[in-house]
Amino acid sequence: MAKIKQLLRDNALSIIGAIIGGVGGYVYWFKIGCTSGTCPITSSPVMSVIWGGLMGSLLVGMFKKKEEQKN
Repeated sequence: MAKIKQLLRDNALSIIGAIIGGVGGYVYWFKIGCTSGTCPITSSPVMSVIWGGLMGSLLVGMFKKKEEQKN
């Protein structure tokens, strides 16, 4: 249990970014979406949420401070 808490604490910023990105992906699908159904990402709400979550996590992860390596 302690390992899970530490993992969540270490990756909290990326998890929050993924949640915000997923919500953004859903909102994008709902408001704009793909009317023809041929768009692989925006034609499905599941794919839009997954793609948005991935992009949100990567975007927020860019701002994470790097830890110094100990030799």
